[in-house]
Amino acid sequence: MKIIVIGAGAAGMIAAGRAAEDAEKVILIERNDFFGKKLRITGKGRCNITNSAETEDMINMYPTNAKFLYSALYTFGNYDITALLKKYGVETKTERGGRIFPVSDKAEDVVKALRKYALKSNVTPITARVKGIIAENGEIKGVKLSGKNIYADRVIVCTGGVSYPNTGSTGDGYDFAREAGHTVIPPKPSLVPLVTEEKWVRDLMGLGLKNIAVTLKNDSGKKVYEDFGELLFTHFGVSGPVVLSMSSHIKNINSERHLEIDLKPALDEETLDARILRDFEKYSKKHLVNALDDLLPKALVPVVIKNAELEEHKAVCEITHTERLRLIHTLKHLSLTLKGFRPVEEAIVTSGGVKVSEINPSTMESKKVKGLYFAGEVIDVDGYTGGYNLQAAFSTGYLAGMSAAQEE
Repeated sequence: MKIIVIGAGAAGMIAAGRAAEDAEKVILIERNDFFGKKLRITGKGRCNITNSAETEDMINMYPTNAKFLYSALYTFGNYDITALLKKYGVETKTERGGRIFPVSDKAEDVVKALRKYALKSNVTPITARVKGIIAENGEIKGVKLSGKNIYADRVIVCTGGVSYPNTGSTGDGYDFAREAGHTVIPPKPSLVPLVTEEKWVRDLMGLGLKNIAVTLKNDSGKKVYEDFGELLFTHFGVSGPVVLSMSSHIKNINSERHLEIDLKPALDEETLDARILRDFEKYSKKHLVNALDDLLPKALVPVVIKNAELEEHKAVCEITHTERLRLIHTLKHLSLTLKGFRPVEEAIVTSGGVKVSEINPSTMESKKVKGLYFAGEVIDVDGYTGGYNLQAAFSTGYLAGMSAAQEE
C-alpha cells in the first residue's frame, strides 16, 4: 500500500504518521521548505493545541457541520493528541477556558514533535507543489508535480484553506476537489476581526478589555449572538476572542451589525449607579474625565463620556441624575456598528471548503473518487477559537491516515 499525503501541516503530519503505521510506503509532499508553517504562528506562537472539553461538549463548538466530526473526534480526541505529544517530549498545560498549550509556550516544539511522528522510516518527505491529482474510472491513481507524476494507491489532501496564504494555504486543495467532481462551498473568513463604522476605536487601538459581555443584534433588534470574555480594540475596529467567535455567526453583516459592549456585566444598573456615586463622592472636586479612573481604563474614559453625550470637564458634583443614567446606559451598552470583515487572509480559519455530504465521515474518503481522502481545513468545517480548529485537523487527519492505510 502506497499513500501520498499532500500538505505537512497539522492534519498532514498526523495523517502521514498514522498511515505509516500500516502502509508500506507514505510520501509526504509539502510545498514549503519546512513543516507546519501555519502551525508555528497559531496562538500567537504559543500554539493552542486543543481544548479540555468533553467530546460531546466539544462538538457543540463547531458552528459549521459539527455532526460530520463525530467519528473523527471519537477516534482521535483531545487527550489522544496530548498523549501523542507527550510521547515525543511535549508536556502540556490547561489554561482559562480549557485551552491547552505546550508548557514551553512554543509552537515550534509542537511542530518538532509532530514532524518526528510523521517521519517514520517508511515515510519519504518531498518538497514540491502538487499541480493536480490523477484519477481514472473513479479511482485515485496519484498526483501531478512539475515535470513528473507520482503514483499511489491512496491520496490524502491536507492543504488547508485560504487564510494566511503566505504559509502556503492558497486554496490548492479546492482545485483538487473540483478536479475530482466535488462541490466546494465558497470560502469566507471565519474567526476574523471586524471593521466598525465608528472611528473612535482608533483612539483605543491596542486596548484589551477582559470580562466584558458582547451582544450582537440585527436591524430588527433581534439578538444574533452574545458572549463573555476578552475584546481588543484595533485601528479598524474590534478583535479578540469574543469578536472572533462572533464573526462565525454573522450571516449578513449588512443587517447583523449592531454590537453592544457591556463594560460591567457583573453589575446591574442599580449596583453600578451606587458604585458611580461612591466614586463621585471620592472625587467630588474633580471633573468627570478625571473621576472614572477607578472604574475604567484611562483611555476608555473620554470615549464613554462622549458616547454618553456628557461634558468631560463638568464637575462631578454638578452631574445630574439624568446625566448619570446616560453614563450608566453607555457603560452597559457601548454601541458599535459593524460594516465588514477583515480580509480572509487575516482570518484564523476559513469557513467553506469541500462539501461534507460528499465525504464519508467515518473514513474521510471521497464519495466521488475511490482512494481520495480529505482532512483538515480544506473540508467545510470550522470551530470557535479555543483549540477546536486544530483538534478538528488532528482528528480528521488521524482518521484519514488510518482509513487510507487499511487493506480492503
